[in-house]
Amino acid sequence: MAHASTPTQQNPTKKAVPRDPVAMGSRDAAFNRSASHEYFLTDRFEAGVALRGTEVKSIREGKANLKDAYGLIKDGEAFLLNAHIGAFSHGNAMNHEETRTRKLLLHKDELRKLATQTREKGITLIPTRLYFKAGRVKCELAVAKGKQEWDKRETERRREADKETRAAIARSQRR
Repeated sequence: MAHASTPTQQNPTKKAVPRDPVAMGSRDAAFNRSASHEYFLTDRFEAGVALRGTEVKSIREGKANLKDAYGLIKDGEAFLLNAHIGAFSHGNAMNHEETRTRKLLLHKDELRKLATQTREKGITLIPTRLYFKAGRVKCELAVAKGKQEWDKRETERRREADKETRAAIARSQRR
């Protein structure tokens, strides 16, 4: 004897709670705005970051800052120095140190490539952003060469010229 199937209705009054965009990975947890102004950024690499639990929770709260941070290759391992991750609001005495050195997780061939590139004078590793990918914290590292003052002015002039060009095109299309 077959049972009659009745369609089940979901409760229309219950709303889905939207997830945090940082936790979902649709928005960066931290972004280094000054990196592209201070450096010429060339190659970019995605690296995992070895973190403690309270650090991950602080990053989800948006308490990460990459402004003065840089990467370092030492003894075949990569490290992230001076990255500031604020204390977790609900942490206790076992909370993490805010600017401790954190290990970056990269493949061996990527480490070798970065090591050879950073041996050159004036080349360094700059973290450009922290983000979540599949629940894990990732750091985007860029191989960077410092800009001189005149380079910064030239970049600003080029940006202004592009902006004026786009505005002129938009004005002509409106007519």
